[in-house]
Amino acid sequence: MSNTSIENATTLNLSLRLRGGGKVHGSLARAGKVKGQTPKVPKQEDSKKALTGRAKKRWQYNRRFVNVVAGMGGKKLGPNSNAAKN
Repeated sequence: MSNTSIENATTLNLSLRLRGGGKVHGSLARAGKVKGQTPKVPKQEDSKKALTGRAKKRWQYNRRFVNVVAGMGGKKLGPNSNAAKN
């Protein structure tokens, strides 16, 4: 820095251009490739609406306390047990 007119502790703003420029992430010829490949599946009929409010609480109570299925040794089975279905 001896032969320039820039002093110490001076802020320099440099703007450089990168060579080559930005690249596009794929040609537009391939747009929609995956959607076009996937098979068309017909829409299913709407199933029964989920219960809400008082009706849901009633359903939960009946499932947990009224229709209790006893497992091996008289213990209550958990909600994810498959033993009751056999």
